[in-house]
Amino acid sequence: MSAPAIQAALQQMQALSAQAAGQTSPDASNGTGDFAGAFEASLTRINAMQQSAAKQTAAFQAGDPDVALNDVMIDMQKASVAFEMGVQTRNRLVNAYKEVMGMQI
Repeated sequence: MSAPAIQAALQQMQALSAQAAGQTSPDASNGTGDFAGAFEASLTRINAMQQSAAKQTAAFQAGDPDVALNDVMIDMQKASVAFEMGVQTRNRLVNAYKEVMGMQI
């Protein structure tokens, strides 16, 4: 997988993640920024989603009347899908790195 293809796939995943979170994606349209920064931002968003889901779960378990079960389940599923996306992205990056390192010069 080439670097532009990886960048395009990452931008598409970020745009979908931002759309699912109800946000707008600033980097998805202009293509600026480095890959490491974009990947770090994605990991930060995944972590925030997981922490938010954990807080909602704890609040529901504590009996908070403002937290509904369906909201907890939806947020947990969003965090799970985001985490799985991050794992798959990492796996593909590792495979691409191994492929590049295995090339003969």
